[in-house]
Amino acid sequence: MSKIYELAATPQTNRDGAWHADFFKELPLANVTVVDETPAPGPDNWPYLKVELNEKSKEPVANVLNWLSTRGIGLVVNPKKELPDAVLTYGMTWNFRQTGHIFTTDNNTCSVIQKAPAESKFELQKGQMIHAGAPSEQYLPKYVREILQAFFHDNGVKTPKILVVSQDREQYDLCFSVESLGNPEPAEHPGVLEALAWFLPAHYSLVLASEAGLPPFVEL
Repeated sequence: MSKIYELAATPQTNRDGAWHADFFKELPLANVTVVDETPAPGPDNWPYLKVELNEKSKEPVANVLNWLSTRGIGLVVNPKKELPDAVLTYGMTWNFRQTGHIFTTDNNTCSVIQKAPAESKFELQKGQMIHAGAPSEQYLPKYVREILQAFFHDNGVKTPKILVVSQDREQYDLCFSVESLGNPEPAEHPGVLEALAWFLPAHYSLVLASEAGLPPFVEL
């Protein structure tokens, strides 16, 4: 039996960090069967394609993830179980396409690096030096930007602006201009960031920032 099926058979109570690392490592190597070719909204209202792990399955997961990455769709694995074996956001699908990994991980611990997106304030000290500019194609590919543009346009934001900022060229923040988003109230910031996080890899640090005092933002 392939390791992925052994992992899928593991009781929920026995699934620790090592199980998750193994499962997401093995998943792209497996084949699946598509349950329904029409993606459906999940409990979070985002669209997901539902698939099942089956020894008779013939559709490579890697091909499915690449297909989803250009369409703004997530993935649910074994949805008929009481709890699915995995739920992948759209950001995880395109992280795989760009890097070959569903999650960007810490090689020393094999644990998933996941930054909370709910940073509603972005403050720099006076005179503090930063590195800032437009995102690279690898960091934010054109096909992802088009998905994000469609999301913003559907929500009445016609010209969203972004800027990638780093203080050390090792850790990067993807900043969204609050002015370009229509100046949402501070109480709305966590919800905005939570929505944006679904579109981006789990390790990305997201920030809503004012354009004042920062280098020029660029159109998404």
